[in-house]
Amino acid sequence: MDSKKPKRSRRKYDASFKAEVVKMIASGRSVPDIAHSLGIGENLIYRWKKQALTASEHAGAESGSTQVSLSEHLALQKQLRELQMEHEILKKVVGIFSRSH
Repeated sequence: MDSKKPKRSRRKYDASFKAEVVKMIASGRSVPDIAHSLGIGENLIYRWKKQALTASEHAGAESGSTQVSLSEHLALQKQLRELQMEHEILKKVVGIFSRSH
């Protein structure tokens, strides 16, 4: 009863592939969507995102530049989406109230 499972070899991804995945996240795609489309685990993508955040924060702290870090960029994109949604809702409300008179 000593059945050994065959060893699964771990796939290795180069830095440019990881950077492209992080860019997809920054552009607004969800991690589950990216994971499904690329056939890789969500946890792996979250780990790459975290590594990119810490690397960009570390690089920004060393250079002292005014570069926007990835975390700030993601937060600003989220805020932009929320404001755009609010704007669309307000436009619909104005349309409804202007028709009622």
